Amino acid sequence: MKILILFAAVLIILSACRRTGSDATPTGQANPEWPAMKKMVREKFPDVDQVSTAELAGLLSKPEAAKPLLLDARSAKEYAVSHLPNALLAENESQAIEALKGHSMDHPIVVYCSIGYRSSQLAQKLKKSGYSNVKNLEGSIFEWANDGRDLYRDQVKSTYVHPFDEKWGRLLESKYWSFDPR
Repeated sequence: MKILILFAAVLIILSACRRTGSDATPTGQANPEWPAMKKMVREKFPDVDQVSTAELAGLLSKPEAAKPLLLDARSAKEYAVSHLPNALLAENESQAIEALKGHSMDHPIVVYCSIGYRSSQLAQKLKKSGYSNVKNLEGSIFEWANDGRDLYRDQVKSTYVHPFDEKWGRLLESKYWSFDPR
């Protein structure tokens, strides 16, 4: 119940803070709503391990055998705009299980979405299905993009991210916004 109240409060704050002009709420990492969002996700999904964007970037720079499998828990429309390097679309548990075929139950897996809520849900389901090395990318693709890290559309670099909607998109720097693939 406490988490639902916190989540509702964050939604109200996001709605109430929508302004334009010089007093607009900052977008991206400068947005003061980020700490509350991360805290809410951690409290809602306490059994899901979190990995930072910096930690994931380090893991992805390792030899191929040591790299985690990346699962994108967003919609196909969001994925079509951009995704992390070599990430597989897994909108739901059955798509994730299909993507994991041929991998051991302890293979490293990192799941992400826009901010970390949907990916934490999927990570939790995968853990309950027996996958033992599943983590959520804290801040997910919004934080990854805000950090200036590489994004791809298919195998081509992209500088855009689907912002989900106007409210949640405020956690993404506006220069990265695109509702359609470019």
